[in-house]
Amino acid sequence: MATIVSYTARPRRLLQALMLAFAVVIGVTAYGLVGLGRFGEVPEPLPGLAIGAVVVAIALQVAVMWRAPYADPVILPVVVLLNLLGIAMIESVHEANEVFGLRTSASADRQMLWTVLGVILCVGVIVTLRDHRRLRRYTWIFAVCGAVLLLMPLTPGIGSARNGSKIWIEIAGFSFQPAELAKIAFALFFAGYLVSRRDTLALAGPKVLGIHLPRWSDFGPILVAWAFAMAVLVLETDLGTSLMFFGLFVAMLYVATDRLSWLVIGAVMFLPPAVFVATQMTHVQTRITCWLDPLSSENFSACEQINQGLFGLANGGIAGTGLGEGRPDVVPHAESDYIFASFAEEMGMVGAFALLMLYLLLVQRAIRAAVGISDGFGTLLAAGLGFTLALQVFVVVGGVTRVIPLTGLTLPFLAAGGSSLVCNWIIVGILVRLSDAARRPAARQVPSGAPAPGPRTTQEVAS
Repeated sequence: MATIVSYTARPRRLLQALMLAFAVVIGVTAYGLVGLGRFGEVPEPLPGLAIGAVVVAIALQVAVMWRAPYADPVILPVVVLLNLLGIAMIESVHEANEVFGLRTSASADRQMLWTVLGVILCVGVIVTLRDHRRLRRYTWIFAVCGAVLLLMPLTPGIGSARNGSKIWIEIAGFSFQPAELAKIAFALFFAGYLVSRRDTLALAGPKVLGIHLPRWSDFGPILVAWAFAMAVLVLETDLGTSLMFFGLFVAMLYVATDRLSWLVIGAVMFLPPAVFVATQMTHVQTRITCWLDPLSSENFSACEQINQGLFGLANGGIAGTGLGEGRPDVVPHAESDYIFASFAEEMGMVGAFALLMLYLLLVQRAIRAAVGISDGFGTLLAAGLGFTLALQVFVVVGGVTRVIPLTGLTLPFLAAGGSSLVCNWIIVGILVRLSDAARRPAARQVPSGAPAPGPRTTQEVAS
């Protein structure tokens, strides 16, 4: 006789509902404090934002309870909180520009609309994607789609250059950054490709300077990824996007093979083209100069954005000026590229570190899902998506604080911009599905009479 034991994991949906409610309260309160700090009165759109935030939280809660009851209860509350804080900060920048007679293209109302669209797509992913392993069937389709999206800004007639980088497309008056969607397609492609070839890629080749190099026949995939990253770097002159894609592939290679040599090879291959672009392209040279010496008299005017951002960080101090009481209007692109500086000025170093802790928690939950999933495709996909979020945060915050040169990436869920926000909500939907697969209990056969730990239901069958 044997006993099939089906372990009943704790869905923790009540905990998720409570954290969602807490996130909504904090986000709506932050929006209200922006109006009080700037004008001394509660903003008129506050009731609408509150109702919309409650509806969004309920929709996410119902979708998870229906289709992914064992999903990680922390992911959605963290993302909702980040999104609402972003709306509050965008409104703060918008109001500051209005007060001092400046114009801005971003507004909290527009960000709310993009949030609704992103949540609809996130719920759609949770509801329709019953098994993430089905995505592996379309590995090469995702590769083609990612390549087309990545190179689309180079198409005559629809490609658009902004701030020296040609990474946008404009159709019928609407602009979109296809690289944001391409990163999802490439993460799916890399996961499907590497899981079927991880054993081959893990075979050690010749050893040079203490590093096991891969065999020459295994250089194919990394050369293709390198070529696409260099196409973005040279043709679109976008260092941040090319770094994100090539870093994503090399990181997933490391997860798949557990070979440190891939990280070293990736760094060696990316460095020479990056140096070439930094020395030959004017706007990249300016960013390097502003990274090294922004406050000198000859560079001060050219480095206005990074200087004003640093002044804003300093003005925030430990506790910040208060929501709605900062001066983000003096920082160019304070609602998008430099929203971290705007947030740190009004919330201080304490608020900035709290924000980074939220991102750290989100990435940790993605890695936790990657560790818990039993299939290799899900492990690589969760790790890749988590690394993408982590790399974006590091590149953006590092650029604002002068740890690294400034790039054109946006802070996930916080910065203004529909492309980034909508695509990151799609990533959240995939992570919710992956975390559900990682935490979902599975029936396990144990010898008859042996004790089984934890809550369980049993059914005896003849063996």
